[in-house]
Amino acid sequence: MRAFDVRTGEMRWIFHTIPLAGQFGAETWQPNAAETAGGANAWAGMAVDEERGLVFVPTGSAAGDFYGGERPGDNLFANSLVALDARDGTRRWHQQIVHHDLWDRDLPAPPNLVVLQRDGVEIPAVAQVTKTGDTYVFHRDTGETLFPIEERSVPSSTIDGEVASPTQPRPLLPRPFVRQEFTLRDVTDRNEVAAAAVRESLAELRFGPLFEPPSLAGTIQYPGLDGGAEWGGAAWNEQSQLLFINANQVPWIVKMVAVEKGFDPFSDPAGGYTLACAGCHGMDMKGDGAGIPSLLDVTDRLSYLEIYRVMRDGRGRMPGFGGMTEWWELAGLAGYIYFADEYDAPSKWAAAGGDLEYISAGYQRFLDPDFLPASRPPWGTFSAIDMQTGEIRWQVPLGDYPKVLASGDSGLGAENYGGPVATAGGLLFLAATPDSRFRAFDQRTGEVLWQADLPAPGFATPATYAVGGRQFVVIAAGGGKLEQPSGSSYVAFALP
Repeated sequence: MRAFDVRTGEMRWIFHTIPLAGQFGAETWQPNAAETAGGANAWAGMAVDEERGLVFVPTGSAAGDFYGGERPGDNLFANSLVALDARDGTRRWHQQIVHHDLWDRDLPAPPNLVVLQRDGVEIPAVAQVTKTGDTYVFHRDTGETLFPIEERSVPSSTIDGEVASPTQPRPLLPRPFVRQEFTLRDVTDRNEVAAAAVRESLAELRFGPLFEPPSLAGTIQYPGLDGGAEWGGAAWNEQSQLLFINANQVPWIVKMVAVEKGFDPFSDPAGGYTLACAGCHGMDMKGDGAGIPSLLDVTDRLSYLEIYRVMRDGRGRMPGFGGMTEWWELAGLAGYIYFADEYDAPSKWAAAGGDLEYISAGYQRFLDPDFLPASRPPWGTFSAIDMQTGEIRWQVPLGDYPKVLASGDSGLGAENYGGPVATAGGLLFLAATPDSRFRAFDQRTGEVLWQADLPAPGFATPATYAVGGRQFVVIAAGGGKLEQPSGSSYVAFALP
């Protein structure tokens, strides 16, 4: 974390989220971690309390996301909410939300600065929503927890060299705003064909409590890699003491594969595919059915040269790999994809008996045969949390997948990206869903009071403003996720 003088551009201070040797927290890493480790970045945004001169920084997970055999310890200040003195970067306090993260449970959104009313006393607090569906609430000045937090025992890892933390912090309140454990009761109930297929897949997978570690067989992560809460974050109404949060309720599969330490993956196209491509497209090249395309039919769309150029330069959401390796190695990887049906299965690049480490085999949603989430609906929710009691005041399904609407069904919820905005008049505005709808909700009940169709999904957080005494709300309709078309519109609405 660095602070710069906006007048001169001079760097004023730096705070190391991976501590230097001798600094507080360095003992929670391997030696010289500041030179060899990565991650623990502050990508989600921050909140500043100008009156107190504090900046509240939520941090991401340590690298690699799913294997920590080379970063033993709790890994401060990854997965933490850190309160820094905005003047000099001094750490005032911190709270780590996930120890030794193996689940990519970054803190995904900026915290909310809230004022809680307790027994007639105003308490300055900071609330942090998470991918796990928990909400952590701390006193801004001291970091004191304003609801109890317990360290609870969690399962150990079955992967060689991995030492998972034996406990994880769990808040007793507020109540989770998503389901946090996948069991057979959570299998989709949309129809029996889908349910039977999901149960058959589960026979080969590990599943259970929230912090079930990744495995070679494949582990269900629930809620999935995109939460729970996501980067849109929460909205707050101080008068009602309600915190409003939209969330995803979709299972993902985290499957680990072994790689030989020191092996250059691009020297073997199969290894290069696993490290560079399988993270999105999957080891089977089938994509995820929710925005990541299959490569099995890529030759019907692209020539070999076009595949090479896309891999070199990137396209859309896919980054380019031209700066990562030599052109002939990238050409070999493009050939592996183009001639995939002529290659044998990957084998020698992870030789048995070698010195191994482990990587994820891909970012894979757990889907049913219709490419809908394998869990029972709702798959997306919108909730109001009473921050005085910690109870869920209301929760409603949010959005629908277009394919669900096309089948004549509705109200099942859908993955959503983007946050809500609350108005003083008691409204909530939220888009975020793949059905391209922009909705207004009643803050008291969660009832949809109004909705409008957008030219593309509004995967963004709306903004509200006033001109000439009239209030407006505007949303960016950019689309481009969850197999939905892209857009390039800002759409504004006037409030009555």
